[in-house]
Amino acid sequence: MIEASLGRRHVLEAGGLLAIVALAAVLRLVDLPTRGTWDADQGHDMLVLRNLVLNGQVPLLGPPTSIGDFHHGVLYYLLLAPAAAISGADPTAVTAWIALGGVAAVGVVGWLARAIGGPVAGLVTAFLLAVSASAVEESVFIWNPNVIALSSSIALAAAWHAWEGGGARWWVVAGAAAVVTMHGHVLGAILTPVIAGLLVADVRRRRRSGDADGARSVSRAALGWIGIGLLSGVPLLIHEVASGGAELRAAVAFVAGGGGEAAIGLPSRIPIVALRVLGWPLAGLITAAPVATVLVSLLVVASAVWLGWVRMVGPGPSPSAGATPPASAAERVAARWLGLGLAWTIAALAIGASSLATVVPGLPNDHYHAFADPLVVVLAGLGIGALVREAGPGVRSAPALAAAVIVVALGGWNLARQPPRVVADGGWPAARLAAQRVIAAGGGGPYVLASLPTFKSDEALRFPLEGAGVELIERGIPAASVDPSIPRVILCDQLFRASIGADCGGPAEGALLATALPTADPPSVVDRFEAAPGRWISIYRP
Repeated sequence: MIEASLGRRHVLEAGGLLAIVALAAVLRLVDLPTRGTWDADQGHDMLVLRNLVLNGQVPLLGPPTSIGDFHHGVLYYLLLAPAAAISGADPTAVTAWIALGGVAAVGVVGWLARAIGGPVAGLVTAFLLAVSASAVEESVFIWNPNVIALSSSIALAAAWHAWEGGGARWWVVAGAAAVVTMHGHVLGAILTPVIAGLLVADVRRRRRSGDADGARSVSRAALGWIGIGLLSGVPLLIHEVASGGAELRAAVAFVAGGGGEAAIGLPSRIPIVALRVLGWPLAGLITAAPVATVLVSLLVVASAVWLGWVRMVGPGPSPSAGATPPASAAERVAARWLGLGLAWTIAALAIGASSLATVVPGLPNDHYHAFADPLVVVLAGLGIGALVREAGPGVRSAPALAAAVIVVALGGWNLARQPPRVVADGGWPAARLAAQRVIAAGGGGPYVLASLPTFKSDEALRFPLEGAGVELIERGIPAASVDPSIPRVILCDQLFRASIGADCGGPAEGALLATALPTADPPSVVDRFEAAPGRWISIYRP
């Protein structure tokens, strides 16, 4: 009888998880071509991927950072290369690859929470990440921070499995995933001490118990982790040798400068960063939902404190005893590990990423803390799962009702705030149409392509134009030295009007042409249009 009951529970649990994963896939894959933004970052990444898979140009560096004059890791491009190779560098296929990673992360965090807190915690955690509007947004456009939620989930899950007796080889898996997170975004290095801390605790535990062989196995796994990290840095080393250490100098200059200019002091940054980290995966951007952000942050903190330090720990009664089971020792360890990992993450980000204390409307949200999403969601799921266990076999109303209200509230909140079916700039299809309009107005090229502000690249348009076979003058050639008879295409982003010094749609472009062609007859505008809200494209011919 007991075995039959357990079998039915396992079937129901498996069916529930499959339904949740299916929901995650629907939310991420429906209307995928038009849901993700397309701008300079996406154009840059796709140009690198196209050169890699079609021309064999292997990159040595990852995407440029926005927090200094250095780059993220090259593994980001290698992870996306299979989708680019199969599709012929189609942005929709690459985005779908990222979206599938987001779906996979749902299953991984569900497994992790189940391994710690049981079936209910696993299902709740998987559901919360499946419907998370922030997680869905991270899955539907091309950007390097969007790959780190999956790698971080794998790192945490593998580390916990190793801690629970899965074998030292799982520490290698955890370390490799942590290396991928660090390549996805340089701030992902903050996750490394979280994983390494549990590894060190594992070594010490084994030594105290007299398991010297096990301690040596974990230590060898740590060396394997270090080896993987060093191997992943070979492309960077080649670049540094060839460039005289340009990346290292830029990184040192950034660190020496205090991590960039900070508009807000550290004491004020810490609570803001804390709310952004704790609130992002469950409530969204802090400026869009301040009250919800505070509430979910309190939920996560309460879960960590309750399970990690307050709730009674013991073997607990048998399921037939009719009493509420206390938390297991493993659950307490996990809650402390995840909770302290979040505390470390918040402190490190407050010090090393001062830009997280501000939000710039119109720009992609700096979710560089996405590596912490699994920690947040798993802690929330563990807390809700523990509430359900508090209800006991008799289903006492207060804990059960509280758990149900929290799940329904978080699910409804996020389902009501999913990314739109068509992003404001129209995504990749709109960029392709813009390129076709340029060709229709200016001919088949060649073109001189320029961008305003000058620090923003022209790659959002360069990628589709090159894909259409249009010849473009190389970016390193000064515009003034190019034959003035060659048509010019100027991109201008009104969002940066203050930096440009004039409005897009005529004045800013005219000032740029006057500087680039001071002695030539000014070319005429043959077409000018707003390719996306605030983003103008002007085509000039002599």
